[in-house]
Amino acid sequence: MPKSPLPPYVSPYTGTLLAGVDEVGRGPLAGDVVAAAVILDPQKPIEGLADSKKLSEKKREALFDEIQQKAMSFAIARATVEEIDQLNILHASLLAMKRAVGQLSVQPEFVLVDGNRKPQWHYQCDTVVKGDDRVAAIAAASILAKVTRDREMVELDRVYPGYGLAGHKGYPTKVHMEALARLGATPVHRKSFAPVKRQLELI
Repeated sequence: MPKSPLPPYVSPYTGTLLAGVDEVGRGPLAGDVVAAAVILDPQKPIEGLADSKKLSEKKREALFDEIQQKAMSFAIARATVEEIDQLNILHASLLAMKRAVGQLSVQPEFVLVDGNRKPQWHYQCDTVVKGDDRVAAIAAASILAKVTRDREMVELDRVYPGYGLAGHKGYPTKVHMEALARLGATPVHRKSFAPVKRQLELI
């Protein structure tokens, strides 16, 4: 039987200074983890907001510009490859989200975080499982984070050719694993991730 869709999320906060936050890039073997935070403007609605993974690249790119034009406030932040290796990917993701919310030019009264874990901070906050499907502000954040990270991986593909980073965005695809075995790890590979760690141990 198909899974029934999750019900719409009803926030305990009813004001306008609501930030949605999401991160992109927990699973890849290479590159930073990128987070974004967005406070939408109720006076400037944006059509078509949805989980960034379910949108076409063309649609994501269009919404990326529209969100930045219409949002009351937005910020994009990251945790580096070095921080991922030092902290682990979960804590690095939480750090990136914390940074994104902290960098908002308009500080929120309430924050909704995608997933089931939230950073340690002073904000009133709730977590929302599959929030990028259920909360417009989280969907907007997921789009900003994904487009930013995808563009960075295209740039890194030029710096480190042969790995296919522009195509798979650092995820452990067959192409990526074969390139890793053939070429070894780059400075943008996450040394704490098992496939990269194994490759480094072979050198």
